[in-house]
Amino acid sequence: MLYSSTRGLISSASFEDVALSGLAPDGGLFIPNSLPDLSHLYDTKEDLSYTDLALEIFLPFADGIVPKQDLKTLIEKSYSSFRIPNVVQLTTAGKHQLLDLFYGPTFAFKDVALQFLGNLFEYLLAKNNKQLTLIGATSGDTGSAAIYGVRGKKNIHLFVLHPLNRVTKIQELQMTSVLDDNITNIAIEGSFDNAQAIVKEIFSDTQLRKTYNLGAINSINWVRLMAQVPYYFYAAREYRKKVGTDVEAFCVPTGNFGNIYAGYMAKQMGLPIKKLILATNANDILHRTIQTGKYTVKESTPTPAPSMDIQIASNFERYLYDIADKDTKLVASHMEDLKTGEFALTQKERDKLQSDFCSYATSTEEIYQYISSYNEQGLNVDPHTATGLCAADQFDFQNVICLATAHPSKFGDAFFKATGKKIELPSVLQELEQKQTSCIHAAADINAIKDIILTILRENKDLDQ
Repeated sequence: MLYSSTRGLISSASFEDVALSGLAPDGGLFIPNSLPDLSHLYDTKEDLSYTDLALEIFLPFADGIVPKQDLKTLIEKSYSSFRIPNVVQLTTAGKHQLLDLFYGPTFAFKDVALQFLGNLFEYLLAKNNKQLTLIGATSGDTGSAAIYGVRGKKNIHLFVLHPLNRVTKIQELQMTSVLDDNITNIAIEGSFDNAQAIVKEIFSDTQLRKTYNLGAINSINWVRLMAQVPYYFYAAREYRKKVGTDVEAFCVPTGNFGNIYAGYMAKQMGLPIKKLILATNANDILHRTIQTGKYTVKESTPTPAPSMDIQIASNFERYLYDIADKDTKLVASHMEDLKTGEFALTQKERDKLQSDFCSYATSTEEIYQYISSYNEQGLNVDPHTATGLCAADQFDFQNVICLATAHPSKFGDAFFKATGKKIELPSVLQELEQKQTSCIHAAADINAIKDIILTILRENKDLDQ
């Protein structure tokens, strides 16, 4: 399997290139040159575990780079840290089913991909005797999941940027209480969009990328998305066993368009999904794009669902590539227009977008309402999951799976505001309050962040010598 950039200058990158570099040299995102038909994985009556499905789904993408037995070992190692045997599970939430994705080390869905990605990094680096500098931005959960995925691993140094005072206390502690030498947390005085823009600008520095072998942990890294596809197949199979019919739609809370894009990829690979429901909060750029065909950037607004407080949804570029019929010039034109804060879809692109997705922007009041309502029914949900449950109720689909993206205890303030109750923290999260923390505060400035990163990398190099 070879990979191309959405902007056209790369057309034959290997799986290893894609995994270790993340962003394409021309600023685009990597995309597979073809997709396998995996419909048999849904149709088969064979009893397949989650790891069985993951192996069969990953194999075509890693073909020729990671042998099957090595890939199997990486998958099993990655999911051995999860608190349930099959990694994810379905639970009933009124008329819907919830796909609980928060059984990994940091209690968020990002663990599903980042535990695997961390082990894959280690495997590829050892194979080629390389070192890797990872740089990522987080709106909350990606940072901690990435940190737990690579902490203590040889030949890797991870820098994570998060927006100061715009993640929850638990999210912050999960990141800053990890004191391994290969982890650096940076809190910037700005938004997630500022952090993400800085990361992309750093990646555009060709010399820096080459000198320090930069790689990405955000969902701009194709492997992140690939590793999320299995839970769509697994959930659809489990739904059919549990409910007795096929699932019609998945409802996905999304900010950076990564989680829902993985669902779109699953559909393209043969999973019979009629519709993907895009759930968002007041930062509704994706909802507005689906409704109007115009992608117009506004200032991001803090909400109780901070992981979705995003205006620049990076993974939408991958989808643009598909609906533009792989016209890289058109994609590049859209991305150039975005520098002014807006681009407009062609009518053909807009029609395709609306055929694949429907959407709803959940208000802050509705988020609290849904948290409270489900608590009264005996089920606790986090604010992001609440946006999904609310969005699912706006449409007439009878058989819907809503993705539950994080453990509700990570958002205790929102839960208290919605219900008037304190939510009990799992013991591992309670212990975070007692841990020592380390974090660098910095302006949302590319040069300031570069200086921090280069200083630490040079110091580490001197120590190694």
